[in-house]
Amino acid sequence: MNPYAGERATLLERLARAGAEAPRETPSPAGSRKELRYLAFYLPQFHPIPENNAWWGDGFTEWTNATAGKPSFPGHHQPHLPSPELGLYDLRDPGVRELQVQLARSHGIDGFVYYHYWFGGRRLLERPFDEVLASGSPDFPFCLCWANENWTRRWDGGDESTLMEQRYSDEDDLEHIRWLVTAFEDPRYVRVDGKPVLLVYRASQLPDARLTTDTWRAEAARLGVGELYLCRVEAFGQDRGDPTALGFDAGVEFQPDWWRRGRQLPYPAELQDSTDRDPSISGIFSYPVVAELALMHAAVPYKRYRCVMPGWDNSARRRGGATIYLGSTPARYEQWLAGVIDQFQPYCAEENLLFINAWNEWGEGNHLEPDTRWGGAYLEAHRRATRRAVPEQSKAG
Repeated sequence: MNPYAGERATLLERLARAGAEAPRETPSPAGSRKELRYLAFYLPQFHPIPENNAWWGDGFTEWTNATAGKPSFPGHHQPHLPSPELGLYDLRDPGVRELQVQLARSHGIDGFVYYHYWFGGRRLLERPFDEVLASGSPDFPFCLCWANENWTRRWDGGDESTLMEQRYSDEDDLEHIRWLVTAFEDPRYVRVDGKPVLLVYRASQLPDARLTTDTWRAEAARLGVGELYLCRVEAFGQDRGDPTALGFDAGVEFQPDWWRRGRQLPYPAELQDSTDRDPSISGIFSYPVVAELALMHAAVPYKRYRCVMPGWDNSARRRGGATIYLGSTPARYEQWLAGVIDQFQPYCAEENLLFINAWNEWGEGNHLEPDTRWGGAYLEAHRRATRRAVPEQSKAG
């Protein structure tokens, strides 16, 4: 389907027509299900911390952003709100964390990738993960992704209006890996051939990435952890290409792919007048197009793990420069995921990771967790695409 056909058709008319043409339920990929491990990125910013209270006001959490979302044009779905079974949860509650795992496990998610915020020895938003680590519960695989970018008032990781700055040093590399080893030693930690998996979100920001990875590997070996499995996330143009020269084992594709997203869709005809146009939106793109472009990715001459996303709309979080992907449905998410499963060949038995962005990015309109619009349809689509059987307890429920 060509989403750009009919220049005079409005954006919403084209999306409505596409929705009518899309299958309501996509058959699972042909053949037997591949033995893949599906890991979902997990945001811990659903509890108050002193820093956010100081920066954004008392009681700030990601729900503050998400619940403030407003539609910018007819047919724009905002706000993204969780279904009643979840509610505006607080991640300090172990019952919430257990419910998340039950939902994830029963629908074909094999582990969470917790965002890890480390700023020169200072950690933020650490409480949920620390409690998971200390309690041994939930019993669910996990790994960490070091979100090594500045915290700014613009929510873009840039250098303007910095709230918390990343500072790097040789001493910090040692202190950091010594803390990380406490997580690596947990039996739930995701491994490849016994090696704990660690993702770095912006390796290009490291002053000397090879020195950092060499330091980490040497210190982890000295502390008895053994070899590491380091992955560079390919979220930005500077972080693409063969990562092995920098000491990484593999790359991780990231969605949305800011460099392969197709042409912008025209602003809705009803709001073409500049006096009515929402200045906070920098671009509107087609979810079906970005999914199609992702499935056209050429193979690369190094190990790179694939990624899919259920949606994207960060207009609730970003008051300026928001990007919206329109046209996501559970059926289209299922098509995209099924296509990636068909394409991806594990490099070996345990080099079989496939990433989902994200489990719970509510402020960015990007979540597998059930919401008030679709209920649990995205989770069901994920389960169908992975050909996972529904556990008996889920059927009974």
